[in-house]
Amino acid sequence: MISPNDLGKGRYIKVNGEIYIVEDFQHIKPGKGGAFVRTKLRNVRLDTVTDKTFREVETIEDIYVDERKLLYMYHSGSVYHFMDQQSYEEILVDKKTLGQSVDFVKDNTEISAAVYEGQILNVRPPLFVTLKVVNTEPGIRGNTARGGAKLAELETGITIQVPLFIENGEELRIDTRTGAYVERAR
Repeated sequence: MISPNDLGKGRYIKVNGEIYIVEDFQHIKPGKGGAFVRTKLRNVRLDTVTDKTFREVETIEDIYVDERKLLYMYHSGSVYHFMDQQSYEEILVDKKTLGQSVDFVKDNTEISAAVYEGQILNVRPPLFVTLKVVNTEPGIRGNTARGGAKLAELETGITIQVPLFIENGEELRIDTRTGAYVERAR
């Protein structure tokens, strides 16, 4: 059990039997009355965000979440197969648990997974990945005065905005937090 004062961004807690991750928190000490902590919590199972206020005297159930490195191998339907880097066991993860991370995983991509009591709570791909352009329109010369952008489909199936000079077959660095083009891979 922890005090609301011990809460921090990224910490996992259990409230009313549900597991949450703290997305934002603010300690507030009003002039009158006791201090409290206002939080923004993401329900790991439902993927919903809730605002909750904890009084200073309350206790919160803290849970230990194990961070594991998993290597993506392949998928069949909506089930993705990963290998635990330490135990070499195969772990199956459904597409819903992967969320938008599914757009950035290709063979041999290493991801971080938060595991609690044998259940994968969420996964995080690397901050930047290199993906190949499989389909994009040719760039139009002279149309770059204002920077311009066009759509490009990448090897994982995601479609993103890229500069006009990008062509089919090029490898690009993508920011997985925003899904945005960063630069050509070197």
